[in-house]
Amino acid sequence: MNLTLLVKAWNGGQLKQIGELLQNQFEELAVEVKVLGNPVNRWVQVSVSGEDEAVAAAYIRKEIGTCPVSLEAVENGSVLRGYVSKIDGDKQLIVDIGVFEPKGVQATVPLACLRSQLAGGKEVELKEIVEAYAVAEGLPISVKIVSRGDPFLLAELSPQQVDKLHSWQQSLLDRLIVLRASKDLVAATLERTRLDRDVIDVEALGLFEYALTCKLGTEARGLIPRVGRYMRNAVFVVFNSKKSVDFLSEQALTL
Repeated sequence: MNLTLLVKAWNGGQLKQIGELLQNQFEELAVEVKVLGNPVNRWVQVSVSGEDEAVAAAYIRKEIGTCPVSLEAVENGSVLRGYVSKIDGDKQLIVDIGVFEPKGVQATVPLACLRSQLAGGKEVELKEIVEAYAVAEGLPISVKIVSRGDPFLLAELSPQQVDKLHSWQQSLLDRLIVLRASKDLVAATLERTRLDRDVIDVEALGLFEYALTCKLGTEARGLIPRVGRYMRNAVFVVFNSKKSVDFLSEQALTL
C-alpha cells in the first residue's frame, strides 16, 4: 500500500533520514518500506509491502500520521494537522492539510476566526496576530474543519493549537522556532554552540520542525547568529514573549 506521511521534506537528505527511521523501526517485521519521494507539495510518500504491512501501516498512522489525500476523507469537525502554506495579505491563513485528490484543496482560516481565537475578538490586522504568535509559512499547525464544500475547506484553529499558543504566551519565555531541520541537526548544533544552558527545552512541532525554549532573560533572536552558521538551510522564526504579552494586554485594555 502507498501512504502519504504527515511530513514535508525539503531535500534528499531528509528523505533519506525518513527511510532510515522507518527501516530501523520495522527491522524485526516482515515488511519492506520504500520512500517514493515527495512529488506533491513536498508531502512524503512511502510504499509498505509484506506480510506485516498492516502492522507497519498502523504504526505509521499512529506515530507519524498520514494525510487525508482525498477531499472525501475530510469531514466537518475533523481536526487535522498541516502546514501554513500562505499568509494571504490581511485576509486569512491558508493551511495545506494534504488534500490533493482529485485536485489540490487547502484549508482557509479567515481573519475573523483568528481575531476571535487569539485577539479577544478585536479588529486587529492579520499581521499583528501572526507576529504576536510567531505564525509563519512552513509552520506545522492544527486546524478544525468547520465547513466542507467543493472545492473549499473552511477552518479555524483547533482547540489544541489555541491552547499551545496561549501556553507559550503565558510562559513568558522566548522561543526560537527552527523549520526544515532534523532533530539530530538541532541537537548537534546546540551542543556545538554550547547553548544547552540558554535553551531549556526542545519541543518537536514536526519531524523537521522544532521550538527551542529559551531560559528566562534569553532572547530568541540573539540565538540566530550562533546557530544559523550550522543550519544554513533552516528557516528561523522568533516567538517574542514580551511582544506576545503586550499584544494580549493591548486587546484586554480595549475591551
